[in-house]
Amino acid sequence: MAEAVQLGESFVGDGVNAAHVNTVLGHRDGPVGVAWATALATPSAGHVPFVTVLRPSLPVKPLTLFVTKAAPEGDDHGLMIWGPAQAGIAAGVADALADGVISHEEADTHAIIAAVWVNPGADDAEAVYAHNRQSVRTALENGARSLPTAGDVIAARNSPSNPFFTPRA
Repeated sequence: MAEAVQLGESFVGDGVNAAHVNTVLGHRDGPVGVAWATALATPSAGHVPFVTVLRPSLPVKPLTLFVTKAAPEGDDHGLMIWGPAQAGIAAGVADALADGVISHEEADTHAIIAAVWVNPGADDAEAVYAHNRQSVRTALENGARSLPTAGDVIAARNSPSNPFFTPRA
């Protein structure tokens, strides 16, 4: 049987410092590893995936590719992406490893792709860090638990909303 690919999502916080993270976790020898390497090797204008590090020369494990959902809109936005958002993603992945959401064996055999939204208006580095840390940890747990359930999706189908839109009743 093929190795399972875990898909996760989480939105944490509000306003310009909120974090929205999507995760893909799977074996390096499978489709996730291929996608990881392909994304790293084929950057596009404004979207340059990079290996997430806890500090220089100490990548988090499983190796995590940080993919921006928003191209940097200036130096301040770029610094929010490369600084607190990256640090939050690294710490949150390490939290998932320490908490057993990701096994120690998977740390050396699996890879993560983290698609990360950092609002161009973000203005609080500590909030960006904290929200990304919690969001990636939650996304990885949601992926491991196959959340949301089909029942949750069906129950919410007539009242969708998000921080940017709520339909009129």
